[in-house]
Amino acid sequence: QVQLVESGGGLVQAGGSLRLSCAASGSGFVANDMAWHRQAPGKERELVATITFAGTTNYADSVKGRFTISRDNAKNTVYLQMNSLKPEDTAVYYCYARVYRGRYVEVWGQGTLVTVSS
Repeated sequence: QVQLVESGGGLVQAGGSLRLSCAASGSGFVANDMAWHRQAPGKERELVATITFAGTTNYADSVKGRFTISRDNAKNTVYLQMNSLKPEDTAVYYCYARVYRGRYVEVWGQGTLVTVSS
């Protein structure tokens, strides 16, 4: 079984920065596409950023220029560097991975809360 464990959430003032990490654990797998999603109170979960195994990235318009997704394939870890944070970035951030382990499966982390105060 593959598990994703996020870390790095917390409380930050507007304009500040946070770095989220998500490590995939298990055996005999390859983490292909990885991504960060978020869900704000009372809203649907939305895609924040994606990264392929080769490192190609895509971002939601709302975070372009402020957030950077990256990964370390040797560590099966994906990161989200968040700069110039705004109160509207407040949400639970979820890590996602499309993992190959004999077949493709989708795995989600448990979520980490990011709160941006004004």
